[in-house]
Amino acid sequence: MEIHELNKRPNIEQNIKLNRQFIQFEKLIFELKTKEIPDEIVIFINNNIEEINSNSEKELKKQIKKTQTKILKLIEKELNLVTKNHYRNTWFILGMAMGVAIGSAIGSSSGNTSLLAVGIPIGFTIGIAIGTSKDKEAKDNGLQLDVEIKY
Repeated sequence: MEIHELNKRPNIEQNIKLNRQFIQFEKLIFELKTKEIPDEIVIFINNNIEEINSNSEKELKKQIKKTQTKILKLIEKELNLVTKNHYRNTWFILGMAMGVAIGSAIGSSSGNTSLLAVGIPIGFTIGIAIGTSKDKEAKDNGLQLDVEIKY
């Protein structure tokens, strides 16, 4: 079974943000076509593409974003496929949260609460390192799509 195409919409080129979102979604669909995907997931993707194709331009950007997120979550959960820098972006946020805990531990142990801010760069450095290594591992295993998602 093959993944459907998005309908071309020539008049979206005036809206730069919408055009960028549309092109990004087209790249995602193109990358998914290069992978072997089970029929039930292809059906899910095709249903969502048909929904986008039937939408008016007014709601298009919102619908593309929502659909793209649903598809990415499904393929990550079911097929372990991720986009470029997926893990880096995820672990960056987790690292910052971890950094606050590190900073508060350093601050409370030294009695100087101003050291709270020291943990944040430590945490996000650790998060970026972990995320980058997981992205490299996904790429080496052929589980990374050659598209980067920007919201």
